[in-house]
Amino acid sequence: MPPLLSKLKPHVVALTLGGGGGVLALGLGLPAAALIGSTLTVAVAAVTPISLAVHQRLRDLAFCVIGISLGAGVEAEALSQIGAWSVSLTMLLVCLWTTLMTGALLLKRLFGMDSDTAILATSPGTMSNAIALALEGRGDATTILILQMFRLLVLVSVVPPVAMLLDADGIFLPMASMGLLPLALLVSTALSLGLWGSRMGIPAACLLFGMLLSAGAHVAGLAQGPAPVWAVNASFIITGAALGARLTSIKLSKLMQLSGAGLLLVGSAVVVSLCFAGITHVFTGLPLAQIWIAFAPGGVEAMAAIGLALGYDPAYVAIHHFARILLLVILIPICLRRFDP
Repeated sequence: MPPLLSKLKPHVVALTLGGGGGVLALGLGLPAAALIGSTLTVAVAAVTPISLAVHQRLRDLAFCVIGISLGAGVEAEALSQIGAWSVSLTMLLVCLWTTLMTGALLLKRLFGMDSDTAILATSPGTMSNAIALALEGRGDATTILILQMFRLLVLVSVVPPVAMLLDADGIFLPMASMGLLPLALLVSTALSLGLWGSRMGIPAACLLFGMLLSAGAHVAGLAQGPAPVWAVNASFIITGAALGARLTSIKLSKLMQLSGAGLLLVGSAVVVSLCFAGITHVFTGLPLAQIWIAFAPGGVEAMAAIGLALGYDPAYVAIHHFARILLLVILIPICLRRFDP
């Protein structure tokens, strides 16, 4: 096989499998179908000898499109609600701290993990930051990677159907799609700024700049509607394939060995986030499922994509998940110091 084709094969295989799984899930009418179908199909294939990969630039492009669709739901009236979300953001902070403490204690006492590994494996988001700290000598990097990946994959599968059960009537009607020209301009600008932001160390930079640019364009009346459905579904498929392909570096035996810890960790995080979402719902009157998606302990890109796919207030969901990233950057070092022997 020519070197170029050999190099491209893992990418083509991953996207083909992700596309097939996404289309199948769409046909079955699953919630957030393209994302769930792609993620699970590629994740299953990743623990086999099949070589899989998704190019980082293609993944960044997908994040830009998702961000643009999130920003499309931000209107001038929505911005006035940010002050009213202070209760929700405060509850999010308490939820994150409780999640970290609960998960870390469970991993330490039931599975004998050291403090650094327990804290970094429990971190409900900013997986790249947790892995970077592990590679600097904090904890067992392999265990942290496996438990973080386990959390992402399980939550991508669990959050959409649970959200539908919590608030089946809360889905908003989709808006008319924006034209191809404004989409192309927003994508190209967001990608350029996102790549710069990534080099500067900004988390989820392509998603963030896509959302900010799109929100600004919509508030100013320069653009109307989200990205076309086909573009959003294609982005979900790419995102899911990228998530699933991360398992290629993990041995199945090690994954099975840590599956019990992973299930307990995800279960505790889900219970904690549901409890705090329920309390926030009582105090704010906001839709319970919308709050839970904003509090759910998954990756910002995946949870933002799920919120978009289910039609909840994109400004609310996105702002809470980016706030979660900033809060975790502050909380993780505090937790690591607290658990130092």
